Amino acid sequence: MATSGGRSVLSKLRRHFTHARLVSQIEGARGLQTLATTDLRARIAELIPSQQEKLKEVKNKYGSVSLGDTTVNMAIGGMRGIKGMLWDTSLLDPEEGIRFRGLSIPDCQKQLPTAVPGGEPLPEALLWLLVTGDVPTKEQTIAVSKDLRARANVPGYVYDAINALPKTAHPMTQFSTGIMALQVQSAFQKAYEEGLTKSKYWEPAYEDSLNLIACLPVIAAYIYRRVYKGGEAIDADSELDYGANFAHMLGFTDGKMHELMRLYLTIHSDHEGGNVSAHTVRLVGSALSDPYLAFAAGMNGLAGPLHGLANQEVLRWIKSVVHEIGTNVTTDQLKEYVLNTLNSGKVVPGFGHAVLRKTDPRYTCQREFALKHLPHDSLFQLVSKLYEVVPPILQDLGKVKNPWPNVDAHSGVLLHYFGITEDNYYTVLFGVSRSIGTMSQLIWDRALGLPIERPKSMTLDWIEDYCRSKTSGK
Repeated sequence: MATSGGRSVLSKLRRHFTHARLVSQIEGARGLQTLATTDLRARIAELIPSQQEKLKEVKNKYGSVSLGDTTVNMAIGGMRGIKGMLWDTSLLDPEEGIRFRGLSIPDCQKQLPTAVPGGEPLPEALLWLLVTGDVPTKEQTIAVSKDLRARANVPGYVYDAINALPKTAHPMTQFSTGIMALQVQSAFQKAYEEGLTKSKYWEPAYEDSLNLIACLPVIAAYIYRRVYKGGEAIDADSELDYGANFAHMLGFTDGKMHELMRLYLTIHSDHEGGNVSAHTVRLVGSALSDPYLAFAAGMNGLAGPLHGLANQEVLRWIKSVVHEIGTNVTTDQLKEYVLNTLNSGKVVPGFGHAVLRKTDPRYTCQREFALKHLPHDSLFQLVSKLYEVVPPILQDLGKVKNPWPNVDAHSGVLLHYFGITEDNYYTVLFGVSRSIGTMSQLIWDRALGLPIERPKSMTLDWIEDYCRSKTSGK
């Protein structure tokens, strides 16, 4: 039988080991929290030192290694094919298509969290992936969604700026105006004016970027309701995710439409850094213009007919097909219409790409969505016939390197089916999506301290003289 003194010693030992076990459990939990933090900003802070070191190592080891020759055709042909930019969030392979941080679109559909079982990826999940390179957990995705909802506060003067424009102004003009008005609240501009050290630039850039991503659906939906629905705006639903909430504010409650918006925002988010909108955001941002200024500039590029405006051109062309020969057309009728279009000096919109040499996987996943949700829709069936008819015709002509359909060949038909029939609004949807990719990269531009862009330009006379001197001895 233990004495009272013995019991006291045993009690002390038990308390000691219990305390030690609790400390161990708490420290272990902290370690797990670090590995699976739901704080996106904290995760970036963890990653920055290793990425800075990696950049330094690459510069030291390989700084003088050539990435390839630059030809005159490249210089005067839109700089196509010139390797001249660091862009980590996505990589476009001519044969395979886009990869987001190494993941293909089918990979993203399989691995990223969804709102419904077997559904489309959540844009918030893609945002986490693009910024960190990690496939997020469901909890991390929910945390990002919650954070974006909390940030989606659009000041009244933004609406005033938009309302100062006539309703007949193109939706992209109104969208760009709204973004510029948001710039008044830029955390980066304020911090820079107060003398922020360069190593901390990424922090206010992150705040601006997340605030911008959060506010864009609100602004975009306001423009849609203002222009097409009599000005009756719809408040956000705090229970919905980013894509579903955007669709809700536009005025759509159908769960399938919510799924389409999730897919649309995900696949249009990023496509390397060389396209007009992404490169413009990078270029303007490299001058340390804040994310609002940089993104507004990018949206003005996206509004161009050769870039983001192409999706509305596709639907208009398809409508012209329907108007002239109907929807229940034979393959021969469609071939004749396509050839007449080409012979008149016009192009068939939605086919071809500056980089891709195969069918755009963004087209493919939209086709799969249509086969699942609207297989009997007449416009979808027409798009399917065009997929069979157009590429062989373009191949026979031999004038294009890529005769296959791109992302724009399908998106308009899906949007039209679910109720967004106003095709001149489509580029605004594209713009909301593109914020996810460009802002993810812009945060890293500031974190890595990337310099201002300043490529060398040449006059036509200089090119001619240089080439003459290089070839005179041959």
